[in-house]
This record gives sequence, structure tokens and C-alpha cells, in this order.
Amino acid sequence: MSAVAPSPAAPVLIPVPPEFPVTWATPDEQRLFWTQDRMHAPEPVGPLDSAIWILAYGGINAAASRYELPIRAHCRCVNSYVYMAVAPAVPPDQMEAQGQRGDQRLKDAMGRLDALWNDEWLPEIKSHLAWWAAFDLRAASTSSLVAHLQETKTRLERIWQLHFQIVFPVYMAMSQFDELYRDLFGRDKAFDAFKMLQGFDNKTLQAGQALAALARKARADSELQSVFQRTEPAAVMKTLAATSQGRAFQSDLREYLELYGQRGDKWGVGYRSWIEDPTPVFRMLKDYIAAPDSTSDLDQATLGAERDRAISAANERLKGYPEPVREEFAFLLKAAQTGSLLSEDHGFWIDFCAMYRARCVFMEFGRRLANAGTLADAEDVFYLTIDELLDIDGLTQQPASPRAAIQERKAELDRCRRLMAPPVLGTDFGPPPDSPINRFLAKFFGGPPPASDVPNVLKGYAGAPGKVTGTARVIRSLDEAGRLQRGDILVTDTTAPPWTPLFATAGGIVTDTGGILSHCAVVAREYRIPAVVGTARATAMIRDGDLIEVDGDAGTIRMM
Repeated sequence: MSAVAPSPAAPVLIPVPPEFPVTWATPDEQRLFWTQDRMHAPEPVGPLDSAIWILAYGGINAAASRYELPIRAHCRCVNSYVYMAVAPAVPPDQMEAQGQRGDQRLKDAMGRLDALWNDEWLPEIKSHLAWWAAFDLRAASTSSLVAHLQETKTRLERIWQLHFQIVFPVYMAMSQFDELYRDLFGRDKAFDAFKMLQGFDNKTLQAGQALAALARKARADSELQSVFQRTEPAAVMKTLAATSQGRAFQSDLREYLELYGQRGDKWGVGYRSWIEDPTPVFRMLKDYIAAPDSTSDLDQATLGAERDRAISAANERLKGYPEPVREEFAFLLKAAQTGSLLSEDHGFWIDFCAMYRARCVFMEFGRRLANAGTLADAEDVFYLTIDELLDIDGLTQQPASPRAAIQERKAELDRCRRLMAPPVLGTDFGPPPDSPINRFLAKFFGGPPPASDVPNVLKGYAGAPGKVTGTARVIRSLDEAGRLQRGDILVTDTTAPPWTPLFATAGGIVTDTGGILSHCAVVAREYRIPAVVGTARATAMIRDGDLIEVDGDAGTIRMM
């Protein structure tokens, strides 16, 4: 996601690599500054996921309208990669005044985050989830299923409008608290403000803690421990069924998956959830059981005590400041603390639970089309479009045509995977103007990393404090998580919330994407492991097995 570009006298057209041709729908599209969203979609996406991403980012505009923000968003898939642009919504001479109105509207929301979440946003999100859960997909007639898909699309549009209504004030609060703290106590205090936001429970941490509890339970039973030691993860459930202890643990696993399994290791409807394929869960459990010291609970009490001491120290230092400054500090602290919770919880309910429900709808279409012989496999449905699914009768009447189109689309996606997608496209307007919203976008998504003048040093952004040396493990999906050993440095494109259990094993984290407010950075600080984020090319520059030093305070990686 790009920040809003200004309007300099001489914007520059960004050269397009010959192997990555771009056809713009209109000249206006080419005049936008597009950035690839590697944080959420590092790989090319198929037709259904493409539609969902465009629909999802459309929610920015509804939220921007609600808060009177002077921006509008655009999203498109170029050679199957997700690109995003944010542009001014008003003429240049109105930007400042409109921005001030937007800042005030966001501040009003920041002061009511608890009430908005508990009384407005979460109840509506849960009502949509309940609607999906109540519909019997298998029993529905074809016409009812088509109507259900039409309503699903409408509800997804609303869900993503809620998503951005939440994240704008949430991340603005965290960003502005960080800025105020550093203005008051020193610009070099990169992590001190965030210490006051730590130690609050959230859905992401709960999922990791619950998995650690399952590992301890299995380790305490020699029979269960033996099952995980001798059985491949994919066969764990079947093996557990052979004994009474195993069947009891099966029940525990199913309960865990019911609570936390409506997600996979990546964002998007095209990826299987843990409910459908729990192999990643069993693999992480197997690793936890084999390495007891990697499953220690987060010491929430210690984190909370540190937070309280930091707040007391800050309040003591503030005693000599004017009352308005102390009031602003207290206001932003409370908003940022609530924001640190909602930054994870909104993703649990929307990015994963709601998308899981949408995936179930698409999979029912896939199942029916596969049974009719129209598709070779139910999951081929993700290579169709929503409009094609709404004409399901037309698809079943011409079974050869969809198969041919799907093979072509699969081949195109394979071709796109071999491309190096440029980080930016369109028109370069120079550095974005300084504004609160641009600063929080930069802290979340990161930006172009600082250049390094030392050959063996790679630079990114400080994500979590500390310095550690360890073996690099370049991991791109949870299927490879078994290669990560205690103390290894996890090197990856991006980390979705389901990756959190790996933070208990890793000695440090390095990512290609993100800034100090990214999911990876926030969770790494809770787990007290150094993190460098937003390097842009760590997965390309660091080889699996390399010995590297990660300095989370300086935002550097030294290859040894």
C-alpha cells in the first residue's frame, strides 16, 4: 500500500521491465503511484482471490468517506500480483483543510475505540459470521446457493468496510503515541513507547498459547508423545484414533481447530484453512513436543509489570509539563493500548474467520462442479470468477470449456510466479507529503529500505529490540516450518498471524516487508526476540543455513 504522493512539477513515469508488461486500462491508471502489496500477497493470485483483494481494498474508500479523509484507494492485479495505489480525493488546495477534518474525525474514533469495538464493530462482524454459519451449504438448492453467493459478496464488501473503519484509528493511535513519546523523551527512543503497549492478551497470542498447552499435555503422556515422535504430521489424527488416550486428545485437537483453525498460513480464500488441512498444526506440535524449552508461555505478568513501570516512569517525567500535554499523553496512551489489542483481533475475525466462511461458499460450488464433471478437482473453483460461478448452470452445461480455461489460467499463474514483480509501477511523484496518515502507513507497510554501504550488511527497519546471531532458515510457508530449530533466525517474505507459534522457537526474525507497526514487529516484541523488517530482499540475499547477526535496534543484518 502506497502513501499519498504529492503533485510535483515533473512526475516521472516508472520504467516497466520488458518481462513484466503492463497494459493500463486508462491513462489515469498510469498516472497513479502503484506499490506491490508483498506483505499480504507476496505470490501471484488466481481469479477468485484477485476479486476478493479488489473488493477488500475497496473498503478503504468507505472508511475514508466515514472519516472525511482526503484520500481514495485503487487496487488491481498486474500479471496476477496485487498492486495498490492511494491518491488524493480533493484538489491540492483543499488537501490541508480536508486532512485536518479527517484527523479530527479519527481522533474522535480513537477516543471511543473500546465502545466502537464492543458495541458496534464486533457485534456486526459476529452477525455476519453467524449468517454464514447458519446456512446449510450442502442442502441448498442451486438457486439458493447462487443467491447465497450474491449475498456473500455484499456481506464481504461490508466486512472490509468495517476492517478499514477499525484499522485507520487503531494504527493512527499507535503511530501518534509513538511520535508524541519520542517528541517528549527523545527521538532515538524507537521502542520505549511500545513497551507501554505490551502484555495485553489478544486472539493471536491466545492461539499460540493454546497450542503450547496442547504440546505440554501431549508431552506429559508417553503414549501421546510417542505418536507425535513416530508419526508423520499428516497421519497424526488417524494414529490417535487407535487408543482411548489418543481419542481424548483428538477431541482436544478438534476443539483447538474449531476455535483457531479458520485460517491458514497465508491471506486469501485460495489457501486451505487448518480445519481443512491441520497438518501445519500437527507439525508445529511435533516440533514443540521435541523441544520443550520452545513452548514456554509468554510471561504476561512480567510484560504487564514492565509496562506499568514504564508508564509510571513516564508520568513522573511528565509532572513538569503543562496539563494539555499530560492530557494528550494519557489520551493517546489509552487509545494506543486498545489499538495494540485490536490490531490483532480485527485480523482474527475479519482476515481469517470471515474469509474462511467465504472460502466454504466457493468450495461448495467447487464440490458441485467437480461432481458434475465440470471441474477436475473441487479446488479448481479458485481459477474461476465470481460471475462465472453465478452462472453455475451455464458451467455445468459446457463441462469442457471451464476445464480448458482453467488449464490456461493455471499455466498463466505458473508463468507469473517466475516473474520478478517490480515493487512500484505507474508514475513516481517523489517523496509523499508529511502527514499523520502517511507516517502511519510507512510504519505499518515499511518503505524502500535504507541503502547499505557495507557489502555483507543488509538494512531494513527496526522491528523488535535486541541482537542475536544464529543460523538463517529461509521459510516461505508453514509447510517448511519443521526446518526451524530452536534459536534459528526465521527469514521470510512476511508473517501472517498463524505463524506466531514459530516465534516461540525462533531466535530472531527477518522479513522482506513491514515496518515497526507490522504484525511481525508487534508480535516479536511480545516474544522478546529481535526483528528486522522491511528489508525488501532478505529472502533473495540470505541463503538457507547462513550464519547471520540480527540487530533489531539498528535494523541491520550482518552476513558472517
